[in-house]
Amino acid sequence: ESVKFWLWSEISSIYFSTMDILLACGSFNPITNQHMRLFELARDHMHRTGQYQVVSGIMSPVSDNYGKQGLVLAKHRTAMAKLALQSSNWVTVDEWESQQPDWTETAVTMRYHHEQILKRYEQSKPTFTSSDKNIASLSGENRTITDVPPQLKLLCGADFLDTFKIPGMWRDDHVEEVVGRFGLICVSRGALQPERAVHESDALTRHSGSIHLVREWVRNETSATEVRRALRRGMSVKYLIPDSVIEYIHQHNLYTEDSERRNADAVLRPLAKQARPEF
Repeated sequence: ESVKFWLWSEISSIYFSTMDILLACGSFNPITNQHMRLFELARDHMHRTGQYQVVSGIMSPVSDNYGKQGLVLAKHRTAMAKLALQSSNWVTVDEWESQQPDWTETAVTMRYHHEQILKRYEQSKPTFTSSDKNIASLSGENRTITDVPPQLKLLCGADFLDTFKIPGMWRDDHVEEVVGRFGLICVSRGALQPERAVHESDALTRHSGSIHLVREWVRNETSATEVRRALRRGMSVKYLIPDSVIEYIHQHNLYTEDSERRNADAVLRPLAKQARPEF
């Protein structure tokens, strides 16, 4: 009986779980070990629920026109992210958002990737294989699947939830789309309290069932801001970011005092774009 139960559990986890693809949007300026840890923590959490199987992860760097201070060119940020993720067999870097001429709303980016997922799904039915890393199988073997395509969810850190409280940062319909239609996986760290952010937002509370909160119990306060500060001061960042990324940064002389002044007087593109009247 115990063997039968184990077999049923294994089959159920494969055939009756919702397949998820995780999408992380951000500056990745530069990519850090913590950025990559978000994917691993989120996947572990979703698998432990017994209701989801994460089959792929996508990292989507923001375009050059985001307007954030110290943002280096997208070609460098995507190159560093690709170097960092060479060791991953399930997370990849997508350049579409970074190549757009203007900053792209998160909802628009999610729509794009959702369409791509559906196209690949239709082309690959009735099986997923490991030949397509963007939609990888769970174990590298062909598996027959149901007629339900993978679901796309936005992966973020706890500080991302605070952006929903910034006036003018989000359009109401985009909040509904990102959180209500797709869903959110938020990994918290340190003293940040994502539960409070959800509680203080009517929109987030309304879709709280679509928000998965993940706690990072192994403290890691690494931030790209602190990494950039250390780099421009000539300090070591070894073990905070991958060695391949450190080498790339030195080769291209990135993150200097001059580069940190870039966009110093600019308004973040989301605020500027949302402030424009619509006709």
